[in-house]
Amino acid sequence: MVGADICFVHLGIAIQNLRNSITVFGFQIAFYGIIIGVGMLAGLCVAQADARRRGQNPEIYLDFALYGIIFSIMGARIYYVIFEWDMYKENILQVFNLRAGGLAIYGGVIAAVITLTVFCRVRKLSFLSLADTCVLGLVTGQIIGRWGNFFNCEAFGGYTDSLLAMRIRLSLVSTGMLNQDVLNHMIVENGVEYIQVHPTFLYESLWNLGLLCFMLWYRQRKEFDGEMLCIYLLGYGLGRFWIEGLRTDQLILFQTGIPVSQALSAILVLAAAIYMVVKRTRLEKMGKGERQDGYFKERTGKTD
Repeated sequence: MVGADICFVHLGIAIQNLRNSITVFGFQIAFYGIIIGVGMLAGLCVAQADARRRGQNPEIYLDFALYGIIFSIMGARIYYVIFEWDMYKENILQVFNLRAGGLAIYGGVIAAVITLTVFCRVRKLSFLSLADTCVLGLVTGQIIGRWGNFFNCEAFGGYTDSLLAMRIRLSLVSTGMLNQDVLNHMIVENGVEYIQVHPTFLYESLWNLGLLCFMLWYRQRKEFDGEMLCIYLLGYGLGRFWIEGLRTDQLILFQTGIPVSQALSAILVLAAAIYMVVKRTRLEKMGKGERQDGYFKERTGKTD
């Protein structure tokens, strides 16, 4: 592993020359963009497969994706810019320079929810019913998309010597990703400087994979429309709250010193938990005969 650009020191895995882009007909294409695109396509496939399982028209999710992807990217960028405004206030045009990085997943999720709300109102569909399928695609995209951070050598945590510790050549890392603790534990091998950190992108990818597996198992046991959405918010929120606390590149809630993603995760977890408890309590009082799937009853008269 001597001289590698990046390695997992305790697993014996190393990449000697890490590339973050390819050139096609003279155009440079970043792996980050390719991976995000693959994640979106995979997410759409998972959502459409679930739609077919439920007896829905899969084309509805393709129609939504055409809007949802565009507005989610815009939302992810706006969210990032809001909480990193000092980076852009002197050069507004940099706001539109997506190639320089700067997307926040929670901004994308918020934009997707708003877009789905409008989409369902226009199409006269059940928001909660469609959201239950959309979140399966969303978490699939997140599993894959996080690997874009690996090729960009970003979205990592502080110093660690744990089993999954990741060592990165310092010259590959943006200075904005570094903190003093990481620099204090810098390692020099054969004259090359390295940092050794938590691979938080990997933690989140694996956490989301576990969440997806649970959701795929649980989806046939759901009791009400919106339950899968709640499980996503609970599961992802809990994982993100923990992982965000490890990261060195946190977006801060203005002057509070509080990581905005941690604060939002806590709010979403609490809201989802309260909604599930209230909804299940009402269902128990009403009896399971009252269970509905809004899309099915409205469109087909069938149950899920």
